[in-house]
Amino acid sequence: MPEPGTAFAISAPSVFDGAQFLPDHCVIIQQGMVTQLLPISQCPTTIENVALTQGVLAPGLIDLQVNGGGDVLFNNSPCQETLITMLDAHRATGTTSLMPTLVSDTHEIQVQGVAAVRVAISDGTQGILGIHLEGPYLDASRRGAHSAQMIRPATDEDIDWLCSLQDIPVIVTLAPELVAAGHIRRLHNSGIQVCVGHSNATYAQMLNAVNEGLAGVTHLFNAMSPLTSREPGVVGAALEEDALWAGIIADGHHVHPASIRLALRSKRAGKLVLVSDAMATVGGNKGHFTLYGEDIRQSDGRLVNEDGALAGSAIGMIDAVRYACREVGVALDECLRMASLYPAAILGMDDRLGRIGKGYRADLMHFDDSFAIHNTWVGGQHRRHL
Repeated sequence: MPEPGTAFAISAPSVFDGAQFLPDHCVIIQQGMVTQLLPISQCPTTIENVALTQGVLAPGLIDLQVNGGGDVLFNNSPCQETLITMLDAHRATGTTSLMPTLVSDTHEIQVQGVAAVRVAISDGTQGILGIHLEGPYLDASRRGAHSAQMIRPATDEDIDWLCSLQDIPVIVTLAPELVAAGHIRRLHNSGIQVCVGHSNATYAQMLNAVNEGLAGVTHLFNAMSPLTSREPGVVGAALEEDALWAGIIADGHHVHPASIRLALRSKRAGKLVLVSDAMATVGGNKGHFTLYGEDIRQSDGRLVNEDGALAGSAIGMIDAVRYACREVGVALDECLRMASLYPAAILGMDDRLGRIGKGYRADLMHFDDSFAIHNTWVGGQHRRHL
């Protein structure tokens, strides 16, 4: 590979730039940034060319909900070493940037997680975008694998602390029916992306939350009040409200393909994004881990706790892309946007991530027809996977 800082090219039979597939194109990279996207016939001969002979070169994938990977869980060890392990594990699944996610836990664990992310970002660790705090301000009746002992109402002091986190990107998942009037508005005004999740909210409560600045929905269809004939619930409001974006877990266990298709028909382009909700087993070797001291095991592609409840997923982002394309029937270009450009846009980072174009960071993935990841680049730094 070229020396650091030296301009080089990557050529491929197909380059997806975030909008369209470009046959026989090359990407010029210098100092970690894309400087040009050209037909191979116009590729400079004076620089090194990394010639890919098969597959697609596409923007690196961006995951807004990652609990763990590489046999570590962020809750169990909220430190920089865990973040690096998670990045390494998910990179092999095409993910070049992610939002490390803490499920419901003590305030002390939250503080440690935020501190680790803050240091990683200030140190220039490419791939750590911010933090996703999923809970603990949730409805216990919809808690899923979240510990009942950790779930609690949000106090004014909790909201004060969250509003102070304005130096890093933050997503907060909460149950809007269980926070005081004005709390969501305060979080929204502080630049925090507030999402509904693990909630039994009514349609009316959802509309009130949207009026206060509710931005999104965490793992649509899972752990939330369903759409029924006389009460649309969280799902109905999520599908109807154009202002809301929604993450969805496309792993064959969390959501039926028909439900994903329904969501795609209901939400305008850019508002439905793929997330992994990945746990420690992704990119690891053990097949099990502990959460709240309870053993979580992988069986037939599912992660379940001792009560048999789903406890996150065992997929990486390329697995979600493959499932959405092959099993749900979504066009490949839209699947890739749902896993790269749209998440970048939700975070306000689509001016530098989620596309291959001049001025964008050289975060790239190279995959074949079976969706196997062969190569990735993060800030122009290469890693071979196959």
